[in-house]
Amino acid sequence: MTRHLVDAHLHLWELDRHPQPWIDPGSMSEIARDFTARDAAAELGAHGIADAVVVQADNSLSETEDLLAAAAAGGVVKAVVGWVDLLGDVPAQLAHLRRLPGGETLVGVRHLAHLEPDPSWLLRPDVVAGLIAVADAGLVVELVVRAHQLPVVTELVGALPAASFVLDHLGKPPLLAGGADLDRWRADLADLARHPDVVAKVSGLGLEADHLGWTAAALRPAVDHALETFGPDRLMFGSDWPLVRLTRGYTAWWEAYLQLTATLGAAEQEAIDHGTARRVYGIGA
Repeated sequence: MTRHLVDAHLHLWELDRHPQPWIDPGSMSEIARDFTARDAAAELGAHGIADAVVVQADNSLSETEDLLAAAAAGGVVKAVVGWVDLLGDVPAQLAHLRRLPGGETLVGVRHLAHLEPDPSWLLRPDVVAGLIAVADAGLVVELVVRAHQLPVVTELVGALPAASFVLDHLGKPPLLAGGADLDRWRADLADLARHPDVVAKVSGLGLEADHLGWTAAALRPAVDHALETFGPDRLMFGSDWPLVRLTRGYTAWWEAYLQLTATLGAAEQEAIDHGTARRVYGIGA
């Protein structure tokens, strides 16, 4: 059976407009340049992928405006997970974004919560109020956190029963550390998975393992646990391009993902490959 994938997680950036200060030009030379929608289309097209969700990489409204413009231009970008200031007037910001070309492709909101000094930033009352406004607008609340923040996410999900959540990168499982750290991640992910209004992305795992030396077997503990706890109909494939270029590249991850999900039934493969992403983000077939 031919596998038809939606790439549910990639980034675009033009560094002169939206600098990424976390990119070290020495150790991260592979991504220390602009990555455009045309670049993404070429990479995904080489792997038979025609639909993608672009996700914010900068906590700025102007970056989201640019991502919506990329979606409006047509091509591979079908949906945008953008950013708004959760401490500001969220309805007004969303109304502004939705009036722009491509505004109808805004499907979710994310904040780089894993970079906040306060690991419980997501539970601040003013942040929660902003997230409620996001959910009230019919948008997904997307979450990028480190493994130790998973209990925070579980508490947040319990406090917002009307919201729909997407967890990026399976909550960054500490594959390289292993041991007690990985066991803690397993338990915390299982706790989160008990909430049916949360789905998760199988993405970004190479960054949590040996960047250039990982194998499919090294990633299997995370993928198998996600399949066991969430199930294929609450998981979706993502590349985390262009960051995947730091970890053996798109092709290596794509091949590993196909290998790690090869024993699933046809309907399960369709769910994790594209069905979940299309349902959660409203992407047409």
